[in-house]
Amino acid sequence: MSVAAGVTRQTMLTVNISDENMLYNAYMPFIKGGGLFAQTPNRLPLGQAVFMVVTLPGSSEKLPVSGKVCWVTPVGAQGNRPAGVGVQFDDTRESAVLKDKIETMMAGKMGAEKATFTM
Repeated sequence: MSVAAGVTRQTMLTVNISDENMLYNAYMPFIKGGGLFAQTPNRLPLGQAVFMVVTLPGSSEKLPVSGKVCWVTPVGAQGNRPAGVGVQFDDTRESAVLKDKIETMMAGKMGAEKATFTM
């Protein structure tokens, strides 16, 4: 398969968040519109369009969300941080629903001094 010049291929990531601790580590509340860190060994460039299917703790519902890579943590990063990418959610209804669900689950936990996958 070939891609025409100037056409950006969208990457798909599956993000299964097993518990609230993992959600705390992956959520990026400091990004406008919200975002999630997805662990992946694949190198994706900043600005790459991404489609994610996210499963939150305690749920089997698969939540679709699109966005763009805004953060890259390479393999072998300092502090034993996992390799992966941070994805800023696009300004869509699906993104707003996911952000609301995450922030409801994280109520009272955001703003803690504990290190995350990105900060």
